Amino acid sequence: MEKGGGKGGPSSSSPVVVVVGGGIAGLGAAQRLCRQSGFRNLRLLEATDRCGGRIRSQSAFGGVIEIGAHWIHGPSKNNPVFQLALEYGLLGEKEKSEENQLIEIGGHPGLPSLSLSSSGKNVNLKLVEDVSNLFYTLLDQTREFLHMAETPVPSVGEYLKKEIARHMVDWTEDEATKNLKLAIMNTFFNLECCVSGSHSMDLVALGSFGEYCTLPGQDCTFSEGYEGLTNCIMTSLPKDVILFNKPVKTIHWNGSYRQENFPGETFPVLVECEGGEKFPAHHVIVTIPLGVLKEQMNTLFSPPLPRRKIEVIRRMGFGTNNKIFLEFEEPFWEPDCQQIQVVWEDTSPLVDVRAELQDIWFKKLIGFLVLPPLESTYVLCGFIAGLESEFMETLSDEEVLSSLTQVLRRITVSFILENAQSLK
Repeated sequence: MEKGGGKGGPSSSSPVVVVVGGGIAGLGAAQRLCRQSGFRNLRLLEATDRCGGRIRSQSAFGGVIEIGAHWIHGPSKNNPVFQLALEYGLLGEKEKSEENQLIEIGGHPGLPSLSLSSSGKNVNLKLVEDVSNLFYTLLDQTREFLHMAETPVPSVGEYLKKEIARHMVDWTEDEATKNLKLAIMNTFFNLECCVSGSHSMDLVALGSFGEYCTLPGQDCTFSEGYEGLTNCIMTSLPKDVILFNKPVKTIHWNGSYRQENFPGETFPVLVECEGGEKFPAHHVIVTIPLGVLKEQMNTLFSPPLPRRKIEVIRRMGFGTNNKIFLEFEEPFWEPDCQQIQVVWEDTSPLVDVRAELQDIWFKKLIGFLVLPPLESTYVLCGFIAGLESEFMETLSDEEVLSSLTQVLRRITVSFILENAQSLK
């Protein structure tokens, strides 16, 4: 929300601005304003004791891991995150090279180095590539419905399933291979749920899917941690701008408020914190997470927001993504392996499964990213989204570890035996 309209006075040439929320959006807004000479009265209110929001790096396993944001997607000249990373010298030579910036991946994740099935078999990577090509060809087609008055079906998921069923008519493989292709396809559906932050692609609107803009460049990471970016932005701000542990209780707007520091000045907005502190302002920029906004919008704004804004907030959706870090003393994967895909052979995007989450939650796991070796440990990072991800949050670390240990034993049994035989 932004509200203006001060009535002149000593601060007219430098309006008072309050930014609510210290994630990357709030920090970026504060930095942009501080770089303008006309904004000298600025405060950023962060509810917790740290900035960065979902960007959070942590020392673990003898190195740095990303608890939250992981990659710069599309690291090229039109990507503001990439430009900031360049400005602060946070990227390696390969990541900032012109060659890396020109690579076109269409916004799609790369293929796995290893694909393992739920029966423990090594899935043919050529088959995975063929399924991937079909899936992403169809996914790219969904962007063509942007701005159309009507779409053939409401959601991305429905469109994809309809097209897959149509293509299946031309599949000439035996039934076992066809079923395996559908199982691989289901894994790509689950992967796209992680990318889109949704429980199901049936919940992602087809008409607006093309609004997401992809940029060229091979996705890259921060060798010293993504949090280095937010730390640099914080350091660039004047030291008195950020105030920690200031959860906002109410934003009073469309009023007339005074502050003793500005005699004779009236402010249209008053930001009231849980602790009782009040911050009058000419403008307020609210950057809190959508989930918090949904939960608190009825009490956060006084008077309530206009109906059209309330409806937008209510109708916007978001999902849950989680990471699972597993540490090994010895790797079962090859040194050049970067990504391990998990394919559940009894699944298909064309079949809805009705079962208790406690029995199937781990089947939403798309696989594991192989992290660079950290000292003498080896780490896999698993990704899972949706209701299954939310259910996992109700489990203890021991329960999650037990379930995933069983999964790993199941998918690697034949793979490890085959490798052992090849070494004899």
